[in-house]
Amino acid sequence: MSFLKGKILDMDGTGVALALGALKVLAFVYDVLTYPMYLILQRPWKIRELSRKVQATIIASETESSKKDVRIDFDGALNYAAVTKQAVTITKDTTSITYRSVQPPGEVHTNMVRENIDTMTKMLEWTTKNFPNKRCLGTRQILSEEDEIQPNGRVFKKYNMGDYKWKTFYEVNSLASRFGKGLRELGNQPLKNVVIFAETREEWMIAAHGLFKQNIPIVTIYATLGDDAIVHGINETEVTTVITSHDLMPKFKQILPRVPKVNTLIYMPDQLKKLDTTGYKDGVQIFNFQEVIDKGSKSSIAENYPTVDDTAIIMYTSGSTGVPKGVILLHKNLITTLKAFCDATSIYADDIMIGFLPLAHVFELLVESVCLLSAVPIGYSSALTMIDSGSKIKKGCKGDATVLRPTCMTSVPLILDRISKNIQEKVSKSSVTKKIIFKFAYDYKETWKRRGYSTPMIDRIVFNPVRAILGGRVRLLLTGGAPLSPETHEQINNCLCVKVIQGYGLTETCSSATVQSNYDMSFGRVGAATTVCDIKLVNWEEGNYRVTDKPYPRGEIIVGGDNISAGYYKLPDKTNEDFFEADGRRWFKTGDICEIHEDGVVKIIDRKKDLVKLQAGEYVSLGKVEAELKTSPLVDNICVYGESSKDHCVALVVPNQQQLIDLAAKKGYTKPFDELCKTPEVEKLVLQELADHGKKNKLEKFEIPAAVKLVTEVWSPDMGLVTAAFKLKRKDIQERYKSEINRMYAS
Repeated sequence: MSFLKGKILDMDGTGVALALGALKVLAFVYDVLTYPMYLILQRPWKIRELSRKVQATIIASETESSKKDVRIDFDGALNYAAVTKQAVTITKDTTSITYRSVQPPGEVHTNMVRENIDTMTKMLEWTTKNFPNKRCLGTRQILSEEDEIQPNGRVFKKYNMGDYKWKTFYEVNSLASRFGKGLRELGNQPLKNVVIFAETREEWMIAAHGLFKQNIPIVTIYATLGDDAIVHGINETEVTTVITSHDLMPKFKQILPRVPKVNTLIYMPDQLKKLDTTGYKDGVQIFNFQEVIDKGSKSSIAENYPTVDDTAIIMYTSGSTGVPKGVILLHKNLITTLKAFCDATSIYADDIMIGFLPLAHVFELLVESVCLLSAVPIGYSSALTMIDSGSKIKKGCKGDATVLRPTCMTSVPLILDRISKNIQEKVSKSSVTKKIIFKFAYDYKETWKRRGYSTPMIDRIVFNPVRAILGGRVRLLLTGGAPLSPETHEQINNCLCVKVIQGYGLTETCSSATVQSNYDMSFGRVGAATTVCDIKLVNWEEGNYRVTDKPYPRGEIIVGGDNISAGYYKLPDKTNEDFFEADGRRWFKTGDICEIHEDGVVKIIDRKKDLVKLQAGEYVSLGKVEAELKTSPLVDNICVYGESSKDHCVALVVPNQQQLIDLAAKKGYTKPFDELCKTPEVEKLVLQELADHGKKNKLEKFEIPAAVKLVTEVWSPDMGLVTAAFKLKRKDIQERYKSEINRMYAS
């Protein structure tokens, strides 16, 4: 609770001491009375034991102990290639070591092998057979869009929303089958690509499984990409049909002349508005989603199921380092990751997931696919309607989370950072009494959690109002796509009363590489190797990272297993550069640098592409510096830049508006936010704050930016400056702010 420490100290010392003393006395009496009960019910020694458990070990010989598939004997008994716990000697000449999970496959994993579920089509068919009438996909009904007058007199469009309307597994499977046949009736053939370019919604998932059933590869393109990236993906994959949404259809008035092979557009309808189909290129057919399903209902075309080695998806990356690349994911890759994710999480009969991240992102797609496999209902939402205060929610109307009351959700670190800073801001502006109670409750909970206990009474009294923002039932929050800071990880865990599980993976590894154990009580780590792949650590001499480093081996992460992509679409040279075959499996060079602790758990510490060598020879990890400085309440986003011809780095900072206004006011500057960002004296204040924050977080002097430029624009995927997972697109940011960067160095 470091963010509260300064605020508490600003208050009257005697009053604070007395208040905290009284709370501690009450807590002591409560602890004495309830300790035996909690000891018996919660069994904290078991929690501590599980948290210390070794999760992955170094394998002795890659050739002799190469990974074997899970297999079922005729009597149903499970045999698994267990990790041999032989002592492995690491000498000064060792250049790589390989880690393997010690966790055996779980029940769902085993059932998938036993039932021969090896494609996405078989997966949905299997769940439908077992749970035909269970709720599957749900969409919130929009009753009307109404004008709402704001206190400042402005008029905003808001939604008056109803309940969720659900489709069962049987209905979803049937709709997918008919949609796939309808596509065939429109002339689409097996093995010929079709693009899905749409926001996350139930029709996206239905369309995807319709395509799977006809063995038509899906090309996924982020809905937030710019026109050039969209055109690139469509032309490179030579598609003739694009499946999109009502809201994105207008884009194609400009795009169609640049994608000559496209002759069919299928759009997912809006609940309130009809599409104006005028103004589109002549000769292009336009169909409503339901029209395609209707064509499929009358079709006599049979389904054309894929094999394990058929292409399921060509997934275009978000292009954080340049032009988006199409990553080829086979059905085998997707199914392998499903097994790993099922091994890593516990699913309960009453679970409900809220889906809102882009389904064009492999992480969200695979998590939602786990829900389909495990018969967990998925209710769809958006950032604009998720919470009661959402920008599209009419006053008096409830947000999606309040109505749905989910138990599981996914997120990305930037969103969690924003939630964390919002909590900090609200606490800092509350009364003295509330601050004292909140700080005490947080510290009390933190203390007992480290000992293996939960704190139900504190959660109910203090943290339930915070938890209620997401419906009050969320128990599991999965995060990936970028590193999550330990501070944010811990605060979200405590304040939302939710288990935040962090994983690590890439599109090229089908989102699977490592995943945090449910019992891991540490923060800032991404877990051990999943049950379906190995993690190889390889020396990176240029960055001075070696497997012989002390106290922990360090190096580049290379992932190997059946989850590894077949390569990049139409990029053979890049595929050969990043992928290779060895020890009977496929491997991918991630470019990420990690250290691996004694329990086999990975901590990401650097990225090869983020390393800059300054003029004096020091190496600066831009991503590491950004991750540390982003934990400052003053920073909403930051991009650090360095040049080898300079002896220091500089930073573009998107400041938190209220924090900047408060900081400036303390020094006598009372201008509007936009003007403050242009004031040199305020830039110096921010620079000093970042320097102090960097030193506190143990950054070296040469790592701390020597100049900053305050940016008023909030970087969003729509601007093309961050990916859909909110990772920085460095080249685009540097190009946009080229003159500002030059001025910072000139000063």
